[in-house]
Amino acid sequence: MEIKEQYTGCTISPHKCRCFEMLTEAETKLMEAKSVVVKYKKGEIICKQGSFASHIMYMEKGLVKVFIDDSVNSLVLKIIPEGNLLGLSSVSDENNRFQYSAMAYIDTEIKQIDINYFKQLLTQNPAFAKEVIDIMGANSAQINGRFFCLTHKQSYGRLADILLCISDRIFKTDEFVLPLSRKDLAELSGMSSETVIRMLKKFHDDGLILLDGKRFKILDYTRLKKISETG
Repeated sequence: MEIKEQYTGCTISPHKCRCFEMLTEAETKLMEAKSVVVKYKKGEIICKQGSFASHIMYMEKGLVKVFIDDSVNSLVLKIIPEGNLLGLSSVSDENNRFQYSAMAYIDTEIKQIDINYFKQLLTQNPAFAKEVIDIMGANSAQINGRFFCLTHKQSYGRLADILLCISDRIFKTDEFVLPLSRKDLAELSGMSSETVIRMLKKFHDDGLILLDGKRFKILDYTRLKKISETG
């Protein structure tokens, strides 16, 4: 029996970051000495595409947009909530620059870990290395699924994907204050702001969601999920 893969435009992997749980007490203590926590205000750039990567970043608190650009066009790769790592693509000696830029959607706190010590942990602690590999694999699969959806799903399915992603994997509740603007939602779903505004109104009018300013609530999860799955 063939099992049909269900792809989603969600930007966040469901894989939980457990790599630091694999460290010994001594490794954890040394990592803390090799780390610093930096606070970023909403809209601040956290790392710049093409710059040298001197650290790996762990999201302590907040929400971050990860994107690539060529000074003319930009493409949002993913949004990252707390409990996730940034900069893993730069851990290779052959790839020592940030492959993307990151910007804080809201006030954010990030632990910067010295990249050389992070590499040392990968070498000396196999359990830690395995968890990091698992994270990178899950992230890669998530991005592949996301771009499949951006290419093949219709606009309503793409927007439903993003709304469910924010609800299920960021806030883990069906009612919250939406920190993203209509422009942000448009970037994530690969559409214009005008299209997103029109579609949000239709979802609202059809009783799928409640949207009052920044206040957001999913009213009919089942129907929204069906739109996500059928595209």
